Amino acid sequence: MANSIFRDQARRDTYAKYEIKRLIFKSMISDLSLSKLTRFHFVQSLNKLPRVSSGVRLHRRCVRTGRGKGNTQFFQMSRISLRELAHEGLLPGVTKSSW
Repeated sequence: MANSIFRDQARRDTYAKYEIKRLIFKSMISDLSLSKLTRFHFVQSLNKLPRVSSGVRLHRRCVRTGRGKGNTQFFQMSRISLRELAHEGLLPGVTKSSW
């Protein structure tokens, strides 16, 4: 459990580190005013970046438990953790509805 949280955090750190560089390379590759050789060099530079630095490899995980499924985007928690904290009243503005 803790290993998945650390691994996910390391991926997010790597993504943040290379995000700007990756965007610059992608914009240069798609710029058709540049020569093919120049664009090819940018493709090679993009391929040299670590694979983990790609945003596609990020996966939404619960910040408390590391659970990979059933996560809410707003709270960044799994449905189970969200329910526990809502029952305890630790989430401001969240109430349990009953009808």
